[in-house]
Amino acid sequence: MAQPRSLVILTGAGISAESGLATFRGPGGLWEGHRVEDVCTPGALARDPALVHRFYDLRRAALAGVAPNDAHAALARLERAWAGDFLIVTQNVDDLHERAGSRRVLHMHGELLSALCAACGHRLTWQGSLAPGTACPSCGSPRLRPDIVFFGEMPYAMERIEAALSRADLFVSIGTSGAVYPAAGFVRMAGAFGAATLELNLEPSAGSDWFDACRHGPASVVVPDWVNEMLAP
Repeated sequence: MAQPRSLVILTGAGISAESGLATFRGPGGLWEGHRVEDVCTPGALARDPALVHRFYDLRRAALAGVAPNDAHAALARLERAWAGDFLIVTQNVDDLHERAGSRRVLHMHGELLSALCAACGHRLTWQGSLAPGTACPSCGSPRLRPDIVFFGEMPYAMERIEAALSRADLFVSIGTSGAVYPAAGFVRMAGAFGAATLELNLEPSAGSDWFDACRHGPASVVVPDWVNEMLAP
């Protein structure tokens, strides 16, 4: 195909795994020892706010011990060189894309370094621990919570994401399981709008069959290789 003008990249836990952040599923995964219902649902927050806040405090603190890897750096390099439309949609709540230099990033599942007021919807940058009952600086309500999209809640900016997919010439999925919706459906949406689709993943995902092409291997290898091809004269 001709060089694409509009590029949408979806990233998941697999791109951050090589930086030392636990992946969402599997032995040793992030949720080991915790049922999802205990830490990542609105009901969990209402039932045991101390547990939920402590869980995300630990995840937030863990960011200080990791750094972007070659895959994050390669995407930042591609963004800097890209003349057309470019958007990274990430399912990750870490800040490794930004630390690598990416600027056109949309966190559809929220961010660890952000707090959300459950009363008024105000969002603010947050470092360190976030205790239950912390007051919102905007409305004064003691309902600040982690700015994380819990299971059963609507991901952020879906209209913007769908608009970008409708314009994309190329959709690339990196390090995703292909099992978590709505992100797992992006490949079919992009394809229906006429985009070429490519999967870069450690192994075939649950949605590999939907892609036009797949390349499998560590993100720190396959992503820089692909970026080099995209930027080749």
